[in-house]
Amino acid sequence: MSSFSVRFLSSPPLSSPPPQITRLSATPATSVSPAVAPAEVEVDSGRLEPRVEERDGFWVLKEKFRQGINPPEKVKLEKEPMKLFMEDGIQELAKMSVEEIDKVKLTKDDIDVRLKWLGLFHRRKHQYGRFMMRLKLPNGVTTSAQTRYLASVIRKYGKDGCADVTTRQNWQIRGVVLSDVLEILKGLAEVGLTSLQSGMDNVRNPVGNPLAGIDPQEIVDTRPYTNLLSQFITANSRGNPTITNLPRKWNVCVVGSHDLFEHPHINDLAYMPATKDGKFGFNLLVGGFFSPKRCAEAIPLDAWVSVDDVIPVCKAILETYRDLGTRGNRQKTRMMWLIDELGIEVFRSEVEKRMPEQKLERASAEELVEKKWERRDYLGVHPQRQEGLSYVGLHISVGRVQSKKFRGKHPF
Repeated sequence: MSSFSVRFLSSPPLSSPPPQITRLSATPATSVSPAVAPAEVEVDSGRLEPRVEERDGFWVLKEKFRQGINPPEKVKLEKEPMKLFMEDGIQELAKMSVEEIDKVKLTKDDIDVRLKWLGLFHRRKHQYGRFMMRLKLPNGVTTSAQTRYLASVIRKYGKDGCADVTTRQNWQIRGVVLSDVLEILKGLAEVGLTSLQSGMDNVRNPVGNPLAGIDPQEIVDTRPYTNLLSQFITANSRGNPTITNLPRKWNVCVVGSHDLFEHPHINDLAYMPATKDGKFGFNLLVGGFFSPKRCAEAIPLDAWVSVDDVIPVCKAILETYRDLGTRGNRQKTRMMWLIDELGIEVFRSEVEKRMPEQKLERASAEELVEKKWERRDYLGVHPQRQEGLSYVGLHISVGRVQSKKFRGKHPF
């Protein structure tokens, strides 16, 4: 069972009323394997040949590596999913009925698979013709204007419309029909939101400290970093095809709390605050994930980056995974399986090759997260770091918000 929480941030009086900020977070119960670095293995140089190549601005699996690939990889090869967004394929699709779409395999795969690159998940079995739409909401921060817009969308769908607060500090809205998608995408853009690259083999919502900026005991405000990551991942909501053909989904977080609310142990990349030679930056953990078949705890990459290299190292790790990850059994294509196969030092060297100056510093011993720390409960009323102000943590049962709850000043 997950415990879902929302914090409302009160701001000091300004000349004009500030937008209301809501923070979404969830604390899942997790059990993961202890972090043990894979034993070093000898890797044939041929194994380090990139398995993808660029064609017309998109990254495609090479012919020689297409034996034994899984069904979603075949769907990607048949038609580039990002073209639905970047070349306006969604416009034609949205004009068709679902029944018409289902008559042709190519378009059927569009609504069942490829639209997930736009954050749209067809609920074929339970709500035929309706979609769940997952957003990108870095650090779980949403404004009142954004929340009201989402409320207006789901209210339109009556009993079929609702929203979810997810375990990655995100919103999902349910009940969406295909003919409304273009209008919704436009509305999202107008309030500074996007659903792009939020499903399937993409980077998921960047997670940070749910109390970022208001936590009296925070190490660092994670919001600037999660925002930068999100902007890089989607190329400022225009689409970033260099990292949209990954072998599987990929999670990232930036740690700003001693409590580890961000769950770095189950992220593919976790930025752990640390100083080096008097300079602030991050040590890196890699490979964590949580699934029904295997739960692996992230392990140290033995690397430290300054704040200037937060994006370059993310890009280098993603390109390493994109280039070298296997694409067969979907249960064995998360990034930790690649680390297991190559060994952490070979994996690290491949990341280093892809850094701008082909250099990656070793980890710092000056970690800022206190290991002996009693984890706090952020439900209820607590003082902010801003004198005289408090934040409120609320519990939302299973994270579900019905459309009728999206009324008044707050949706809860």
